[in-house]
Amino acid sequence: MINITLPDGSIRAYEKGTNSLQIAQSISEGLARNVLAAEVDGQVWDATRPIENDAKVRLLTWNDTAGKATFWHSSAHLMAEALEALYPGTKFGIGPAIETGFYYDVDFGDRAFSSDDFKMIEDKMLELARSKSSYERKEVSKADATAYFTEKGDEYKLDLIKDLEDGSITFYSQGNFTDLCRGPHIPNTGFIKAIKLTNVAGAYWRGDESRKQLTRIYGVTFPKAGELADYLKMIEEAKKRDHRKLGKELELFTFSERVGMGLPLWLPKGAALRQKLIDFLQRAQIKAGYEPVVTPHIGHKNLYVTSGHYEKYGADSFQPIHTPQEGEEFLLKPMNCPHHCEIYRCKPRSYKDLPVRFAEFGTVYRYEQSGELHGLTRVRGFTQDDAHLFCRPDQVKDEFKKVIDLVLYVFKALGFNDYTAQISLRDPENKTKYLGSEQNWLLAEAAIIEAAEEKGLNTVVELGEAAFYGPKLDFMVKDALGRKWQLGTIQVDYNLPERFELEYTGSDNQKHRPVMIHRAPFGSLERFVAVLIEHCAGEFPLWLTPEQFIILPVSEKYEEYAKKLLESLNNTDIRGLIDLRDEKVGRKIRDAEVKKIPYMLIVGEKEVENGTVSVRKHGEGDLGNMTIETFSKQLTEEITV
Repeated sequence: MINITLPDGSIRAYEKGTNSLQIAQSISEGLARNVLAAEVDGQVWDATRPIENDAKVRLLTWNDTAGKATFWHSSAHLMAEALEALYPGTKFGIGPAIETGFYYDVDFGDRAFSSDDFKMIEDKMLELARSKSSYERKEVSKADATAYFTEKGDEYKLDLIKDLEDGSITFYSQGNFTDLCRGPHIPNTGFIKAIKLTNVAGAYWRGDESRKQLTRIYGVTFPKAGELADYLKMIEEAKKRDHRKLGKELELFTFSERVGMGLPLWLPKGAALRQKLIDFLQRAQIKAGYEPVVTPHIGHKNLYVTSGHYEKYGADSFQPIHTPQEGEEFLLKPMNCPHHCEIYRCKPRSYKDLPVRFAEFGTVYRYEQSGELHGLTRVRGFTQDDAHLFCRPDQVKDEFKKVIDLVLYVFKALGFNDYTAQISLRDPENKTKYLGSEQNWLLAEAAIIEAAEEKGLNTVVELGEAAFYGPKLDFMVKDALGRKWQLGTIQVDYNLPERFELEYTGSDNQKHRPVMIHRAPFGSLERFVAVLIEHCAGEFPLWLTPEQFIILPVSEKYEEYAKKLLESLNNTDIRGLIDLRDEKVGRKIRDAEVKKIPYMLIVGEKEVENGTVSVRKHGEGDLGNMTIETFSKQLTEEITV
């Protein structure tokens, strides 16, 4: 017999070899019908995989993130089976679950493929799903795996097998399809009731532009047809909120092929919004004891060799900048932290000086693949609201908690009220890819876990999501459509201070190593603005919107009065403009509504005579006549953050 510990702490005895689905059945048939997979001692397993030893087991359903991921990864295999049936000879790359469904990279050879083929594939997938084929796991030797895909003629799977260790390779089969996969998968295809293929794109094999471009097919599936209908409604709403569409309509930003892909150009209104965000956080940072610094856009290659960034990210950096001095190489700055380490090093530090908090809105550059670029959410040049805190080990937890307070202040001011704090730790199975000592990692992980607990955060733990130099706390924010975005991050780092040999003199008059905390409440201004646009559908908080009002003269003879009003309001630090176009006032109102300008001030004969304005509010309509002093006071009170 084996003992199974359930999440509520209860322990049940089962025969050795019992699987998680059988455990669910012993609890409730209703539960068993909904179990997609199981977490066994922290690892996600097939619900049908036998458990041979005592274990902690958590049953996973559609309501669990790992349950959804298992469902969608299994759906990728179902799509591959349909593709192989419809297009014999198709070769397959990888087919992972992603946050909003799944994709599979495939090679159709010389066949043309487009979204016009989606309906046929969806129908085939539904036909195969109804057969309720089991997902069967089989352990295979490296030689047998190589032989199978050699006979099949699939060079992509053979390329993957080369990197795998013998004894760790598994195949999964369902129906007439077999794939190289470590799993896990749902019990059978019958769980998949609704299917929608959503997009097709190109993707270079293994992200290498020198290798063949495959066809990447995206899809999403659900266990109930009604959930697909809800999803499609959400997608339609998301299209209306797309930051690329609204960014163009609201004249916030643009891109130019001449400037370069992934390098945004901020237009005047976007630059004003961006500056407001910077000013807002700058005020909060200075109040919290941060000192602003400025560093160059480039750095000597040796700087990033010292930091370890060149070893980890050199391939994703822009090519070295060569100077007239032979052998001298610079890189476009991919990170701000190495520069801040050098600022710390510029003079001796005492334990009494710590903590030191350096803050910079620093622009960094990373070479993202062209196929991965997406509006402002994935760019090659972006500005981080970066800060680095250097403190004593005994100060780490308190400083971390203060940063949490700052992040939550930012979220509250911008209407992000639904969030989860993700504690990102090392992958326990692959600790060699992380820099630093085991002791320092344990100290850093403990500080984050304790700080999050003491601040009462709603947390989840994700193994393998830590940065290469330290664990972190990532804030996962839900927008108005329920989509999750990673905004704001705090990281504890014992490693860069060692690599840069940073020191302070302690109370014992000996040299000690400070601890470094990285933090960015926005993450990057570009991505934050993109998420904010989609969250509020372009209707920004009044304090942030680039144009808070627009004056609409009924005719040309009221323009002088409108100009005096504008001057008066601008003196109170309220931002607006006048629409002087030769258009009827109804057209001007409609255009102002499209541009989502919060207030419209209509002026005509009556307003000039009475020294007032007729006020309309975006989305609400007429608010009546009021004096300019009353309107100014009302706006000032509303924009106070």
